Amino acid sequence: MQRVLRKSGWVAAIVALCAARASAQALPADLAPAWQKTGLPESAMSLVVQEIGGPRLATVNAQTPRNPASVMKLVTTWAALSELGPTYKWTTELMSDPGAAIVNGALSGPLYVRAAGDPDLMLQDLWTLLRDLRLQGVKQIGDVVVDRSIFGNVATDPGAFDNAPDRAYNASPDAFMVGFGAQRLMFMADAATHAWRVAMDPPLPNVTLQGKLDWSNAACQGPYEVYTTPVVTPQGTTFKLSGTLPGACGDFSLYRLALTQPAQTAGVFRELWKELGGTMTGQVRDGTAPADGTVLASHDSPELGDVIRIINKHSNNVMARTLLLTLGAERGLRPATVASSDAVATRVLAEQGLPMTGLVLDNGAGLARDARVSAGDLAALLGAAWKSPYMPEFVSSLAILGEDGTVKKRLRHGQAAGRAHLKTGTLRDVRAMAGYVTGASGKRYIVVFLLNNEKADEKAGALRYFDDALVAWLARR
Repeated sequence: MQRVLRKSGWVAAIVALCAARASAQALPADLAPAWQKTGLPESAMSLVVQEIGGPRLATVNAQTPRNPASVMKLVTTWAALSELGPTYKWTTELMSDPGAAIVNGALSGPLYVRAAGDPDLMLQDLWTLLRDLRLQGVKQIGDVVVDRSIFGNVATDPGAFDNAPDRAYNASPDAFMVGFGAQRLMFMADAATHAWRVAMDPPLPNVTLQGKLDWSNAACQGPYEVYTTPVVTPQGTTFKLSGTLPGACGDFSLYRLALTQPAQTAGVFRELWKELGGTMTGQVRDGTAPADGTVLASHDSPELGDVIRIINKHSNNVMARTLLLTLGAERGLRPATVASSDAVATRVLAEQGLPMTGLVLDNGAGLARDARVSAGDLAALLGAAWKSPYMPEFVSSLAILGEDGTVKKRLRHGQAAGRAHLKTGTLRDVRAMAGYVTGASGKRYIVVFLLNNEKADEKAGALRYFDDALVAWLARR
């Protein structure tokens, strides 16, 4: 009799275990109505929900590689953070030949720029760097030689991805990139004349503006269309402005790509140097800085832990691409390329016990049609990051639900607000979300949702409703 009872007990346990596993393989019943609103098949999506240090609550198509859009930035930023550390910095240096002299304010020989691939080198940083050079007594320079040798041929066609070559998110990576390579167009509302004034910052001789923005006395309720149509000729780029906007909307800026990264940086360099009272008699050209050159001025970037906050919270593509190349340069062969950097990132993850089978990192930003990763591998990465000493830096790089970044306007007034750190991703036919959610019980959960389907854009509203329902469901637990 005891033997029969013991056997029946084992059978019951096995049945219960199988039932638990079966339930974890399906979409939770609480989320089924939200998913049904999308009208899409479950085969189009992958889902992993797991309690940190506990069981999986849901697993759907977890091992299917899918395009994650900008959620791929989690892979890039974690690989770089875990390998380079949160205090890593990029140093951009202005140098001269060894023994070069400054005579009556003129620097003998070229001025070298040893570029470091700083993804966060802004206009004000270059201004400070050049001002430090002026404080060294330099007023006149000849040729400016930019050493980009940390990276190989990594330039891309900004129009290749979606035929929008003027959009800042399509910027090409470059070892010496200033302000993400984008031109600032400032729109200033002049209430006295009921007219919009437009200026470029900084002004460049081969970038011009034509047309105007019409003034409206309507309330600023939006959305309002402002057009900056680029016309590219051998002489440069002209932005043709058009559209109507209420003056009540106030001043604002748009950022547009006008030139290649080297041409943009050269133009900005010349303009800032002139504003600082300097003169330049030569050209800006590529070359190699002398290994034993004299450093005249240098600029350190913010620490990597701060840089990935910009990348992930605001989904900055060119910064992510440059960070991937930096990882390749620091832990692989120089000059770094996308292919060699992908290999380094894959090796770094594998050494952490994250083989990431099926991973196609591509450019590291997710702005690619061929990029692939599985929800299961992303969940494993998020789990490994949580156990790492660098967990605080990584988690704080993600957007806080209802408070900042790309999820600032989502679930702002519900129980879930502030309870999730997330990275979202959107491309044509792609919707994705991944990160961490803190439940009402204090338990923490990993969530990964990837969807690839040709109706994703058509179903955008319903998919956002599902995402919100998913996060809210975890926040209540």
